[in-house]
Amino acid sequence: MDEFITELRLLKAWAADPSITEITRRIHRDWQRAGRPRGEWPARSTVGNCFRVGRRRPNSDLLLAVVQALAGTDEAILSVWRQSLRTVLGEAEAAARVSAYDRLPAGPSAFVGRTDLVPRAEVLLASGQDATTLALEGMPGVGKTSLALHIAHRLLAEDGTDTPVLFANLRGSTPLGPPADPAAVLETFLRLLGITGDRIPYGLHARAALYRQLLAGTGALIVLDDAADTEQLHPLLPRTRGCRTVITSRHTLTGLSDTTRLSVHPLDPHDSVELLRATAGAERIAPDIPAVHQIADQLGHLPLALSAIGRHMRNHPIWALIDYYREPLITLALEDGVRAALSASDARLPKSTQRLLRLLALHPRQEVDAATAAALLGEPSAAAEHHLTTLTAAHLIERTAPGRFRLHALVHAYAEERICIDEPATHIRQALSRLLEHGRSHDAAVRLETRTLRALRLSVPRQHAEADEETGLLQQGRRAVAA
Repeated sequence: MDEFITELRLLKAWAADPSITEITRRIHRDWQRAGRPRGEWPARSTVGNCFRVGRRRPNSDLLLAVVQALAGTDEAILSVWRQSLRTVLGEAEAAARVSAYDRLPAGPSAFVGRTDLVPRAEVLLASGQDATTLALEGMPGVGKTSLALHIAHRLLAEDGTDTPVLFANLRGSTPLGPPADPAAVLETFLRLLGITGDRIPYGLHARAALYRQLLAGTGALIVLDDAADTEQLHPLLPRTRGCRTVITSRHTLTGLSDTTRLSVHPLDPHDSVELLRATAGAERIAPDIPAVHQIADQLGHLPLALSAIGRHMRNHPIWALIDYYREPLITLALEDGVRAALSASDARLPKSTQRLLRLLALHPRQEVDAATAAALLGEPSAAAEHHLTTLTAAHLIERTAPGRFRLHALVHAYAEERICIDEPATHIRQALSRLLEHGRSHDAAVRLETRTLRALRLSVPRQHAEADEETGLLQQGRRAVAA
């Protein structure tokens, strides 16, 4: 809405910057011609409020009247503004729908591992005099929500039944709509804390102040799941003595003061096997434990993928463990939730960063640096570094050393799928050519020969369907780069 109001201010300037009094006069004239009763005509102050940012329940009818007073009666122009306003109000309505409760959702049925993180979190969040905030950050599917709920349930078990609890899903990574509006979350929290609707303040800051006043001295436990960014979080943090807050996010939450940030990584090999045992059943994995270890390795020890495969093992007893190796394993994991989780994070990336993520599928699953990423993109190293930093902040790649990055196995598999959908074969061939040239001209980890490039260029007949050509280039290019 603020962006819409900013554009409305620019329209006012474009229209020779008439005064609010003049705009009001024009609206009165137009509404009189339309036969609207004088009692509906807006006051000058009401028209002036149309140019104020921070509005959450604007009068769309009046806003369009302001547009017409400034732009005239050209239906093409009015149609564009009308559609823009409809889009903005639709997003605002979606953002106002929140899932917030005064109780915790059930914890994970099969929680294993995290023996390093759970004790640290419990010590940090132990009841004390100061407000404590813990942010759990990590890639999609790594188990942040499960860990947060496990920790929160343990804290409540220690506290007893009198501790106030607030839980909200902030929808920071959902692909189906905007993140939850913090003002709407606060409205629900205030109602859960006993404030009637007529006593809830209108403004965001006033709501946040009342929220903190109500939580003071209560020792409340607040869980804010799937946060979008620090701007969304700031009004929701109680910042009062004795309150504890657990946050989960796929994004790096820099800028939160007095917050301890813990990175949540994939499970270690032993815990991965335990999670498969818990979901598939001990008797299902017992015949071939080395095969189970190999399956966990191929899944990159990602809890979401391990749970998906464990369920498949339980529901398909005729599958031998060896049947899960390589392609079926990755396909099944992507199909049962991992693809959706990665896609949700991918959808919020800038277009150029999305393109780099796809092009990284051409590189073998080993470390990559900014120079190699720049070769893939055909852009300067500074631009590639920016995109790599963005991917790291979204936890879609991992920084392994200064200037060195690596994709998780399932992120690499997702990028393989997307590059064959989103990038034409000509662009794939050009990226491979740049990558091969980079390998020849730099003392890099990737070393290639001219004959490899020649064989790659000739490997796919041009009469093949473009999709087949992309897939062939992808497979052969990766083999070439790994050679």
